[in-house]
Amino acid sequence: MNLDLEGKVAIVGGASQGIGYGIARALAREGAAVAITARREAELHAAAERLRAETGADVLPIQSDCRRPDDCARVAESARRELGGIDILVNNDGAPPLGPVLSFDDTAWAKAVEQNLMYVVRMAREAVPSMKERGGGSILNITAISAIQPIPGFALSVATWSGVIGYAKTLSLEVAPFGINVNTICPGYIDTTRLQKVFAAGGEGADVVKARLTDEIPMKRIGTVDDIATLAALLVSPKGRYVTGTAIQVDGGLLRATR
Repeated sequence: MNLDLEGKVAIVGGASQGIGYGIARALAREGAAVAITARREAELHAAAERLRAETGADVLPIQSDCRRPDDCARVAESARRELGGIDILVNNDGAPPLGPVLSFDDTAWAKAVEQNLMYVVRMAREAVPSMKERGGGSILNITAISAIQPIPGFALSVATWSGVIGYAKTLSLEVAPFGINVNTICPGYIDTTRLQKVFAAGGEGADVVKARLTDEIPMKRIGTVDDIATLAALLVSPKGRYVTGTAIQVDGGLLRATR
């Protein structure tokens, strides 16, 4: 693809592995400079080296914890200082713990809100001024289909990620006049380390759980990181700029509820 991303600067969260890494790689291949963030410093720097080797792009690793307000500000400032500005923001972080709704105390709920919702709020607040200065930009949030349709055991994700969708839709209305679009991708079952843990925790054996979940998907396969990354690259590019305020499920047809 030629998505006109040459010279653009992107911040991609949770990019040491999985979906975040895949999105960072897709943007780097299109010519963007990429600031990648993650909590674990060694894994983050290893990911940066792989990205440079695979794409030849300018990659800036920034160790950070999205639950800390000061870290959000530091990430944005580092991208502005080292890479020249911010054109693209991809908010992506791991999901909170699984468990029955009533099993979580106030501390667990507060951590989930910080990790999933307030992270998005703070990073947008830091990035939008730079996007305005540069004549436009894109914000993309990565959640899950549980943000659209509740799934037993996923209470923390359901509550916080549905909030992200509402926040993103509202923000999209306010920043559209500045040439900034805001969207959310809601992945289904994607082949990542986290999904492998879900398979293993199913109680029936990982292979049995995988086969059962795959059979529920109309396309009869588990999604890949590239399924998400390809769409993400389009949505944050100038060619996807007219798409805004949407929450797009990428799940092989798994979620079939009307809304």
